[in-house]
Amino acid sequence: MGERTTITTSEGAFAAYVARPDGAPAPAVVVIQEIFGVNAVMRDITDGLAQQGYLAICPDLFWRIEPGIDITDQSEAEWKRAFELFNAFDVETGVRDIQATIDQVRSDAACNGKVGAVGFCLGGLLAFLTATRTDADAAVSYYGVGLENRVVEAEKLTRPLLLHIAEEDQFVSKEAQAVIRQSFENNPLVELHSYPGRDHAFARVGGAHYHAGDAAVAERRTSAFFKQRLG
Repeated sequence: MGERTTITTSEGAFAAYVARPDGAPAPAVVVIQEIFGVNAVMRDITDGLAQQGYLAICPDLFWRIEPGIDITDQSEAEWKRAFELFNAFDVETGVRDIQATIDQVRSDAACNGKVGAVGFCLGGLLAFLTATRTDADAAVSYYGVGLENRVVEAEKLTRPLLLHIAEEDQFVSKEAQAVIRQSFENNPLVELHSYPGRDHAFARVGGAHYHAGDAAVAERRTSAFFKQRLG
């Protein structure tokens, strides 16, 4: 149901996948990718948000490294490539590209002016930074990697943030999780949920650690959060 569009910035142009709702104008949601690019999983999430009534857009944040990355988590070679991309990725420019995406989708005639963001893995970190550094109206972070190294940015938080934490996340240690909780649990702008027994990417359909039950719980919480904050 989606289409391709182009985000134009002073630093260059990059592609994005857009899915439009039946009704307009509607709130928009920026979907922030994992380390596998704008792949089928990200496009499905974008389509699903459109079905919920949002103008959804997923920008290609790896465009500065290699445009059009679309890989899976199903082979060793793809994992290797994904980590190469992750290590080459510059978070600072990524946040600027997210702001450019927010600006463009907010100016879309189908947008009512409200824009949220939801990110996964690398995108989970970027969703947090979207909440602290951009003018998005709300953000949701799924199992963000590296948040514990950036909690000082919590003082910049002026918009609502929802955090989903996998308690057995192989990429986010127990110590890191403790830092995150201590930094955010008493912040009135932050809603934090942790999922006992769940590993990284428990909401990635088809992934090794996918858990349908907790993925559904997280989805309901995300849906309620966006309805309250963007509706």
